[in-house]
Amino acid sequence: MKSCYVSIDRLTGVVELEAVDDIKVGDCVISELDKGTCLGIVVSEPMDTAREDLGKIARIATEEEIRDHKLLKEREIYAFDFCKKKIGEMALPMKLLSTEYLFGGTKLLFYFISENRVDFRELVKELAKEFKIRIELRQVGVRDEAKIVGGLGNCGNAVCCRRFLNNFSIVSIKMVKEQGLALNPAKISGICGRLMCCLAYEYETYLSLKKNFPKMGKRVKTPQGEGKVVKHNALNSTVSVQLDEGKEITVLLKDVSPAEQQKAPPPPIPGDKNKPRNGGDRPQGRDRQPTGGDQGKSRNGGDRAQAKDRQSSPGSHGKARNGGDRAQAKDRQPASGDQNKPKNSNGPKKDNNQ
Repeated sequence: MKSCYVSIDRLTGVVELEAVDDIKVGDCVISELDKGTCLGIVVSEPMDTAREDLGKIARIATEEEIRDHKLLKEREIYAFDFCKKKIGEMALPMKLLSTEYLFGGTKLLFYFISENRVDFRELVKELAKEFKIRIELRQVGVRDEAKIVGGLGNCGNAVCCRRFLNNFSIVSIKMVKEQGLALNPAKISGICGRLMCCLAYEYETYLSLKKNFPKMGKRVKTPQGEGKVVKHNALNSTVSVQLDEGKEITVLLKDVSPAEQQKAPPPPIPGDKNKPRNGGDRPQGRDRQPTGGDQGKSRNGGDRAQAKDRQSSPGSHGKARNGGDRAQAKDRQPASGDQNKPKNSNGPKKDNNQ
């Protein structure tokens, strides 16, 4: 199967399509894309390809079809001005970017950008009333805006998305760090405000070149001494090493070798953690710490002895208490006959037992 590249329009760009017979550079062809039937110009010679998911060129356009399509392109200017005027009258928060007629005048597309969701139902009604054709408004992002409007990049050339890029690839900050670029937004961002698409062009090359490089911070051995790696230079195949005395040098990758690291002592065996360190400590441990069974026995025996000493039988408690109370009552209270006698401390004391 053969394929060729066809330039469609500013937003679609250049796409690869399955070629038909007797096609050459500069021919106007008709093809079916996702947005509908489009007319494009062949920009490359047919070549063999192994891809099977390509769109197909339907046929070569006739002179009449090419003339009618040019007339539609001229009407795009009026459609753009009319739509922009209606947007201003309705005060809609949207910026109109481009207008496009599809091949045959079957559909009129309006591309706009907006930070928020826009209710443009009334605008569509006004456009359909004016052009009496199927109207479609498409909201695009900032990268598509740069592709439609165009401009100059940091390198001084026209932006890649306007010249040849069809699909926007994912660009991450990891690609910037891998290439050793400064994390300055003004230098790594494009006119769209996103990371530049060209950062992904050489990412795979840097990965392959730095495949054998030592990691950052790793200790290495150089002819000037040992140190740690602080910087990579993949294009020159050199590394910057900070020596132990503080000096930073740049050496070739072939002159760098891993430094010998001292072997760490083997970790202790988990099963030996509970064992005593010295054999002489074992008798002391046995004398100081009785076994669980002995502790229970000693505690139980002591508690029982204390309980026997402190607590006697219920009957004896009652007897002891009664006997003691009676003796105290006899000593404290005199006889009933002696209560009316006058108290005389000089007289002889009478015995209560007589």
